[in-house]
Amino acid sequence: MARFLHPLVRGTTYTRWLHLWVPMLFESVWLFVDMSKPWVPAVLLVPLGLVPAVRRGEGVQARFMLARGDGDAAFSISPSTTWRDRWRTVLWLEVRMALGWVAGPITIWLPAAAVLLVKAASDAEPIHTPVITVALPQWVYALLVPLPLLALYGSVVGLGELITALARRLLGPSPTERLAALEERTEQLLERNRIARELHDSIGHALTVAVVQAGAARAAADPAFTDRALSAIEDTGRAALEDLERVLGVLREAERPASSRPTLTEADRLLESARTSGAKVDAEVTGPVETVPGPVSREGYRILQESLTNVLRHAGSVPVRVRIEVADGTLGLEVRNPLTADISGPGRGSGLRGIRERAALLGGRARTGPVEGDWQVHVELPLR
Repeated sequence: MARFLHPLVRGTTYTRWLHLWVPMLFESVWLFVDMSKPWVPAVLLVPLGLVPAVRRGEGVQARFMLARGDGDAAFSISPSTTWRDRWRTVLWLEVRMALGWVAGPITIWLPAAAVLLVKAASDAEPIHTPVITVALPQWVYALLVPLPLLALYGSVVGLGELITALARRLLGPSPTERLAALEERTEQLLERNRIARELHDSIGHALTVAVVQAGAARAAADPAFTDRALSAIEDTGRAALEDLERVLGVLREAERPASSRPTLTEADRLLESARTSGAKVDAEVTGPVETVPGPVSREGYRILQESLTNVLRHAGSVPVRVRIEVADGTLGLEVRNPLTADISGPGRGSGLRGIRERAALLGGRARTGPVEGDWQVHVELPLR
């Protein structure tokens, strides 16, 4: 019983009924002008529905009056861009007008019928209307009183569900809009994955450097080396905090583009951090690194960062050769270090997987694995 009466306490039930009544306001005004031609408003709806902005207005109405809080995405709020959308809008306006013609009399006559039955039950007089005269026993009138009210209730709920279903069909997103929404959702997922990778690269690098440097400082028992290690830990931690704050800012402001990310022009910071951790880094940069496009340069920085992090994490303080080359429309990155027992086979960690994903995202390729007794990360990224 409670489920049966639930629509009575839903605001959507009444906003849907009001939505059905809106066309009748214009119809009522026209009837004051010329009652002999009630079909004229329906004809005027045809050119009106062909106006692109009308679809947006109808979509906004449907969102707020037919499906408040549930199913908003089912209604488009974009102007018509194709003739198919325009004719769908025309059909929607005509259907809305037709259902309004049904809802109007129902709203008036069913409550009036209930009042007549109550009056007949109390006065024991036959019902007299311009259409029909009914003479029944008094107790029969009393039993019939709920019927018009139940019919009104069923009509309100049923027509509301019908108009909502038709609105989803006729005002729903077009195939082009669905594709655009899918692309937007894909971009959001890619952005989340990129942020996750950045957090892994930046924070993972900072923690690895801090752990390696702290361990080396404790083992060295050299105050000067300890002081340099603590300074490097401080600098690395501060850079990681800046990266974390920037990523959190992007998450808080979804519309703001992710900017101010480090590029390969700041690679010296990574190399110096690795050197302070005990690694002997031999770096060679060839070509105009500063001319590398922003997206490629930023991803190249993260790839280099993750590669150095993997060296420190798995191999420790070992000689590292870093090659950065910009030539023939390609950015080449190579990081090599002596192969140790800890990385005797193909990498399976999230770091190497992230390197491959970044390269693939830019249309490049990445090779990781043992080469001539060394562990090598070799990445090629197209500049276009």
